[in-house]
Amino acid sequence: MRILIADDERVSRRMLHGLLTMWGYEVISVEDGNKALEELKKPDAPRVGLLDWVMPGQNGVEVCRAIRRDRPEPYTYLILLTTKDAKENVVEGLESGADDYLIKPWDPYELKARLRAGQRILQLEDRLVEARETMRFKATHDHLTGLANRGFIVDSLERELARTRRENGSTIVMLGDLDHFKSVNDTYGHPVGDEVLREVARRLLGAVRSYDLVGRYGGEEFLIVLPGCDADMAEKQAERMRAALANEPMSFNEESKLITCSFGATAWLPGMEPAEEALIRMADDALYRAKRQGRNRVVYLSASAPACPPPDDPVAVGQQESGEK
Repeated sequence: MRILIADDERVSRRMLHGLLTMWGYEVISVEDGNKALEELKKPDAPRVGLLDWVMPGQNGVEVCRAIRRDRPEPYTYLILLTTKDAKENVVEGLESGADDYLIKPWDPYELKARLRAGQRILQLEDRLVEARETMRFKATHDHLTGLANRGFIVDSLERELARTRRENGSTIVMLGDLDHFKSVNDTYGHPVGDEVLREVARRLLGAVRSYDLVGRYGGEEFLIVLPGCDADMAEKQAERMRAALANEPMSFNEESKLITCSFGATAWLPGMEPAEEALIRMADDALYRAKRQGRNRVVYLSASAPACPPPDDPVAVGQQESGEK
């Protein structure tokens, strides 16, 4: 564990540094409050700070207040070191955000015990944060594929459209649907179907940029959000995802089977209303056209394109292929 010592007294600072190093800690030493605050705000900051109350720049109490205000996580355990032993001073120090208070001259055994108590608190804090993040992940991600679930991917699309509108950019919305996936479940069983969905998710994530969004929209359907893409880029990105599936068969039950996917895409462009539902409907319309044109392909529709005939339209029914997708 890394510990920060902030003390303007050189002798005290050296004594603490030598003692903590002997106990196996990694130590960083500074001589004023401004440098202490700088170190404690770094992404890889020490988890424990030993802060002298009176020192140049910001004093220990001011550093405690700043850390509690500006750095909620990961938690930093702060111990004030001071000769001020009056009850009102102790109260002031603890109310500033300090976790503990050690009176100078400090006893090495007491210091060691208080550091161990701090470590236990930090370990508990880390476990609580981990449990909270696990719960948050389960609430926002699909348990089977690990992709964003329907609620989270739609919420993410809404936030992305708001950001894109502020920046006068563009965003692509795509729906992908596996071709003839029902036959996989019917022929090989649902456990194999689950394996296929997990592998599809892995390949889709491998074919997009790190900041693109991929979610399981429902069943074998996936919603993809590509920030900063125009129509040309959309078709290229969709083609990469299509090829990631179509160019390599999947192996299961000692067999190999080619799993393909059809994609429908549309774009939010400057001047449009940021209506995620309308964009999803347009992408769904493009997806149905891809299915009708033979599957395993990409169809892009602009927002001004004529709507696809509804399923109960006699013309549409005559054009649509029978059976599942």
